[in-house]
Amino acid sequence: MISEVIKQEIIAIVGPDNVLDSELNRFGYSYDSSFVPLLPKNNPDLVVRPLTTDEVSRVMVVACAHEIPVTPRGAGSGRTGGSIPQKGGISLCLDRMTQIVELDLRNMMVTAEAGVRTIDLYNHCAEKGLFFPPDPASWKFSTIGGNVAENAGGMRAVKYGVTKNYVMGLEVVLADGAILKTGGKAIKNVTGYDLTSLFTGSEGTLGVVTQALFRLIPMPKRRGTLQVMFRTLDDGCRTVHTVLQAGVLPAAAEIMDRTCLEVVARHRKTEIDPEVGASVIIEIDGEDDAALETQTKRIEAAAKECGAIAFRAARSQQEAEELWAVRRGISSAVAALAPNRIGEDISVPRDAFPEVVRRIGEISKKHGLPIAVYGHAGDGNIHPSILCDLAKPGEEERVHHAVDDIFAAALDVGGTLSGEHGIGITKRPYIAGALGEIGIRTLKAMKAALDPKGILNPEKIW
Repeated sequence: MISEVIKQEIIAIVGPDNVLDSELNRFGYSYDSSFVPLLPKNNPDLVVRPLTTDEVSRVMVVACAHEIPVTPRGAGSGRTGGSIPQKGGISLCLDRMTQIVELDLRNMMVTAEAGVRTIDLYNHCAEKGLFFPPDPASWKFSTIGGNVAENAGGMRAVKYGVTKNYVMGLEVVLADGAILKTGGKAIKNVTGYDLTSLFTGSEGTLGVVTQALFRLIPMPKRRGTLQVMFRTLDDGCRTVHTVLQAGVLPAAAEIMDRTCLEVVARHRKTEIDPEVGASVIIEIDGEDDAALETQTKRIEAAAKECGAIAFRAARSQQEAEELWAVRRGISSAVAALAPNRIGEDISVPRDAFPEVVRRIGEISKKHGLPIAVYGHAGDGNIHPSILCDLAKPGEEERVHHAVDDIFAAALDVGGTLSGEHGIGITKRPYIAGALGEIGIRTLKAMKAALDPKGILNPEKIW
């Protein structure tokens, strides 16, 4: 519990309206978008909503002095429980820090506070013809601080990479309240250790990211969207591999299985061809219409070679947006198919994507659990969703065994536990198998050096 004296110290820093301690408010910060059960022990003792980096720093000074756990939080859109305060203490929500500090057109860089929504940053840059590529499915509400903390990816990662590929510098408040600034606008910078990369993807366990500097690239002049239908997931996976081998690098290549397509059909009150077992949506971009036409022809040829049964190019921006809206809404739509859905996030080498998809099908049969499969086929990032009813006797145990097998399959082909959702709470039991004893020891040494009292986002990663 946090004493009244300490509470008043914090109120003096951020103001009375920005310290929440009612039971209802505290409950609202006890969960995120993961599948971690709602438990009273996950309620923070206080919710603190600072406005500036200085306020974050001063709050951390108080927390450090009294060894109060602090769990940083953005929009709560994380999928692995990273913003759940498992040890109570302070839920430090940065959603008031919404300033886009600078758009530097000459250097093609933008500086934004942690609470800026991804879509707002994208639109702000797009107005000036500049492109911020990372696009997590939650981009309409996910925040920049969370994106950096989780090293968020998205559908364009196949061509443009993930958040870390654009972070040039960070402003980070350390566990003792010290304010660290890393990186900068210099394109080349090998002065000392790469602290910017260290904090990117650290899930709030090493410091609180309050501001980020991103590099931008010119906005593509033309975009096109293609939809290809296949009899099997394997055919769809092979097509993406064939396209890449043919020298075409799509901006995005998303795959959905039959279960996902049935959800879409039900929502749109349409029917799908009984032969169709998978669909791939591909985005291409380039300098002009001729570049798009060349890519389209190559992709269509590769798709036919791999057994495509339908090929469609969006004829308007509206049609393209409708296709992508379907993909972005898949996660919530699939969740409606069963009382419970356990969504996972594994990443494998591109050439192992078809093999892992086949193994997931075998895991589904082995445990008698439907598993919907969709993901970023272009970069090997798969999101298998186990559909279940945890109220049924023995169902929870079967689900755990299925998850074990999915992670084992990913590691067996040279993959890893997470492509973009992080480790958080839900993947803690598996991290030793992914990193090994020396890897875990090294991570813990970094944690001990930067957070010796262990107050920053405790109970996460390991």
